[in-house]
Amino acid sequence: MLNNYYAPSYEITPLTMAVIAIQDENGNTATRILEDREEYSIHYAPSKMVDNACKFFGSSLRGRQDGTRDICGITHKAPISIDPTSGMYFFPTTSPSNTKCSWIAHSHIDQVNQGPGRQTEVIFKNQKSIILSVSLGSMLNQVQRTAQYRYLLDNRIKYLQRHNPDVVAEPFA
Repeated sequence: MLNNYYAPSYEITPLTMAVIAIQDENGNTATRILEDREEYSIHYAPSKMVDNACKFFGSSLRGRQDGTRDICGITHKAPISIDPTSGMYFFPTTSPSNTKCSWIAHSHIDQVNQGPGRQTEVIFKNQKSIILSVSLGSMLNQVQRTAQYRYLLDNRIKYLQRHNPDVVAEPFA
């Protein structure tokens, strides 16, 4: 169900499957948010939506990209974790500075298939699908890079939880 109004505010959540670049009626970049059961149109660009989500969790898109680089060396079209504790790992379809960049939630993907021409079909676990103007090879690479990043970051978090279960930051006196 597409809500044909522009929501005044929207936060990316664990239910968000994709943050898709579209053009509004004036030719400006806008975003179609695809969730498990609903769709929204937002006046902001997708990378701005992702940046806002990162800021909600205490970082920024740039900060999350820097973290990805430091953890696994990925510098271009870096996957990010908006919030690792809730499993919100997203990857960009192109450079995030490109107005046509969309963001896909790794955990919601069921299949990635060849679409018409040089496009790719992404089928989500709820059987909704989208067609993106990205080659199949590029999309499969992004899915794999995100899986690798997710594995490395999740292992770091699990290691800290296992080896420092009682460590709690002390408040200032």
